[in-house]
Amino acid sequence: MPTPLIANADTIRVTRLDGCGRPVCGVDNGFTFDCFASLSMNPNTDEGEDVEYRAANGRICGFKRGCPSFRGFDIELNFFAVSPEFIEITTGNPVVYGYDGKPIGYDDCSVQCNSGFAIELWAEVLDEDACGAGGGDGAWIYFLMPWVTGGQLGNMEVGSESVSLTLAGATRAGGGWGVGPYDVMPIDAAGTPGTLLTPLGATCHRRTFVTTVAPPEAVGDYTPVAGDLCLAS
Repeated sequence: MPTPLIANADTIRVTRLDGCGRPVCGVDNGFTFDCFASLSMNPNTDEGEDVEYRAANGRICGFKRGCPSFRGFDIELNFFAVSPEFIEITTGNPVVYGYDGKPIGYDDCSVQCNSGFAIELWAEVLDEDACGAGGGDGAWIYFLMPWVTGGQLGNMEVGSESVSLTLAGATRAGGGWGVGPYDVMPIDAAGTPGTLLTPLGATCHRRTFVTTVAPPEAVGDYTPVAGDLCLAS
């Protein structure tokens, strides 16, 4: 396969999940935006315990290296736009509404650990063949972490400088994302958009692949979660 170069991050979409890691269907359970600085995905591992057999004379008779255990990814998203809808989906903090029923803010409350969200990231690819396959208009590296929990906002400092916010969370394996509710990859030689061809394995935390299906439009508002997955639920 080609070796694409990642140019820059483009779009992020988050989707509300229930306590079992399944997408929650409905008109206000997704949010798509592009006003962010970075998304860090830091592996959280336990190095394991080495076993050493040392004789009385000091000689090492045997040694077994500990096997690392992968706990998941600790994520950190740095973003600029204070969107109550995004914060509500990722942290569970309630939205504050104005007189006209439109979101104008949010409350900071306790950390919600009995629900979660999925996060998808599209990053542009530099590849001379990106526009050739299936009549696409480009290519993107697609990252999916289908189950993130413990979403909480970090420190905020408001002053004379530009203000950014930080969202932290941690991935979990398993869940009920399945092939997902969205069209994110080609499913035939014609480049027809479709859902994932296969779900992630029970021990997997992230999937990454190249796709010619363009990311969704960053509308900065609640977006619906629908599709075959919702029809079957």
